[in-house]
Amino acid sequence: MKTIKATIFLWIYILLCTGLTAHAEKGREVYFYGNVRNDLYRLLQREGFTIRKYSTPEAAVKAAPQGAGVLILGSNYPQTDPVNRITQQLLNEANKKSLRLYIEYPASFPGLDIPAKPLETKFERGVITADVFGGELTPMSLLGIHNCHILPVTAGNPLIVLAKVVGFDKAEYGLADTKTYPLLFEQDNALVCMTGLSNFQTGRYGPQASMKTVWAYILSRITGIKNITLNKWEEDVRPMYSRTASLPAGARLNSIRKGVAWFDNGRFFIHPAWKEYWLEHDGRNGTTPVGPPVPAGKPDGDGSLGIIEGHTSTIYYDGSQQYRYWMRADVQGEASMALAAAGRLFNNQTYKDKSARLIDFMFHTSNMRAGAKNDPASPAYGLIGWATTAASTFYGDDNSRAILGAIGAASYLNKNNWDKELAEAIMGNFRTTGKLGFRGERLEEGNIIKNGLPFYQQRELIHISPHFESWMWACYLWLYDKTKYEPLLSQTKKAIRITMEGYPDKWLWGSSMQTQRARMILPLAWLVRVEDTPEHREWLDKMVNEILKYQDESGAIMEELGKGKGMFRELKKNEDYGSDEGSLIFRNGEKVACMLYTCNFAVFSLNEAAAATGDKKYRDAANKLSDFLTRIQVQSEKHKDVDGAWFRAFDYGRWDYWASNSDAGWGAWCTLTGWIQSWIVTTQTQIQQRENFWDLTKNSAIGKPANAVIESMMRK
Repeated sequence: MKTIKATIFLWIYILLCTGLTAHAEKGREVYFYGNVRNDLYRLLQREGFTIRKYSTPEAAVKAAPQGAGVLILGSNYPQTDPVNRITQQLLNEANKKSLRLYIEYPASFPGLDIPAKPLETKFERGVITADVFGGELTPMSLLGIHNCHILPVTAGNPLIVLAKVVGFDKAEYGLADTKTYPLLFEQDNALVCMTGLSNFQTGRYGPQASMKTVWAYILSRITGIKNITLNKWEEDVRPMYSRTASLPAGARLNSIRKGVAWFDNGRFFIHPAWKEYWLEHDGRNGTTPVGPPVPAGKPDGDGSLGIIEGHTSTIYYDGSQQYRYWMRADVQGEASMALAAAGRLFNNQTYKDKSARLIDFMFHTSNMRAGAKNDPASPAYGLIGWATTAASTFYGDDNSRAILGAIGAASYLNKNNWDKELAEAIMGNFRTTGKLGFRGERLEEGNIIKNGLPFYQQRELIHISPHFESWMWACYLWLYDKTKYEPLLSQTKKAIRITMEGYPDKWLWGSSMQTQRARMILPLAWLVRVEDTPEHREWLDKMVNEILKYQDESGAIMEELGKGKGMFRELKKNEDYGSDEGSLIFRNGEKVACMLYTCNFAVFSLNEAAAATGDKKYRDAANKLSDFLTRIQVQSEKHKDVDGAWFRAFDYGRWDYWASNSDAGWGAWCTLTGWIQSWIVTTQTQIQQRENFWDLTKNSAIGKPANAVIESMMRK
């Protein structure tokens, strides 16, 4: 009897287990219309779902059993799919069987007036409008759906809309004053999406955690499985290391190797084979200097025709990025330094040769030192034009970085070919500096010629913006050390004193207060080099301590808005988003680091401060920041033109490439061959080799030609 009962219980147990297993397998079975190359299809495969694929939406609905989940996607987003026309008959059949439908990018749908062509958006982002995604993704949370092609319709109570809104990770001003487009909503018992939301991996949608939450919700709705977790999520573009992974012994060296290889992988060096393509997009005709990437198969140049800027922040639906085709002087000098540094480190003659050609291009081949700038009788003599398309415009900051880059490159290459031009460039800026050591944001060649040098030299201008002023002061201090021409030091000390005494309330903070602090550290470190006094050390220590208040344990330096109005337009309404240069954050406390304006310059400057003082605190801070930059460097097998780059923005809270993309010129996902890449690669190289710029260049032979230049250019 006991044996019979045991057998019965065993069979009941087996039947129950079999039923539960069958139910689980049924829940993980979906019926699918769409392209097998679709990101969602591939994710479902990796997650272990059984996918029944059909050639039409009708076939998928017809084959699906009672209560099943059906996914109907556009097969070739962003082109509208003529097959993906949802009829009332299809909906009726689905409702009869209680099917769970997700319908994406339909060409037609009963009750919806769907246009034939989608609307292509730029600054709009996804905005969560329903409290269905859980505590991690509350209403007004933001999603980055890059280069979104949306079929605009009218729909009630959407779960997600697309809209142009102000904010870092939530729509700060709501949706009342901005046009909204329903993106995900319920219609006739179906979950309907009016864009290619399943293009999440290819289109590099973000933030990653938020997109996973959205898709976990959708798949739970469609499959009936509660609390789905997506463990096989993949990204085509991702950080090199996680926040907590131990860095391998050769991580920094690999960072340098990949960082310098990126210049070639991106094909940013102009080649004669596509010079005309560059000229179409470089902005010389009054257009914005942006366009699609360099066409596939085009060769990379050798530096003799210069190097362009890099990527804009525009990510296309296929995951590629728009290029910025400006040819700027600062970029030539900066990139030459990074190439020369890596050329010496890796004993790579190709890098060294490209470095030298870039400097020759800047000073001799291009128009950036041509005309009045190359006429000793002109008050504009020695100045370097901002870009080939704006050669009569002079930003002191951009001149300083072009100069410092070329100085660094010359020392790495052990060449003195450009000493005269470098001295002329420094003195050209110095003799257009006012009595108190400030030049202002920008000067124009025509005005300099019209006004004459005394006009600029006698100005009592005060412009407390280290971003625009301070690295030219560093150039003056560097040349003073080589020539002992006293006005270079005395004039600079006046400006530095005014700046330090005006901190922080009088500082013009631009898009970030951290930018200003990061830029100020370098001249303070070099002031200690040339005049080591307790006061100068106190100034340096104060500025380092101020920026280190915001250094995260990961090494990242948090962005911070200053008090009052910055240089750029305040974002007071949704319409302002994307209308000016601006910050990556909306309010202080948001965990974002900037590699364009802050961390790139801070790591270089902290390394110089550590070398100038021997202070362990400065050295530790520089090393922490270096490790952070090593971790967040981009890796991508699919997009070789960003593999090894650093984007402007990184959300170190999420550990993801995310921030407000409001900046009209240099947004969250931009790259820059100069400002970003060159200073990071160079400093990584210097930290790796335990060296610094000041000592590297201390044996420069510029003194003799510079004294002759000073005598000629400063003659009364």
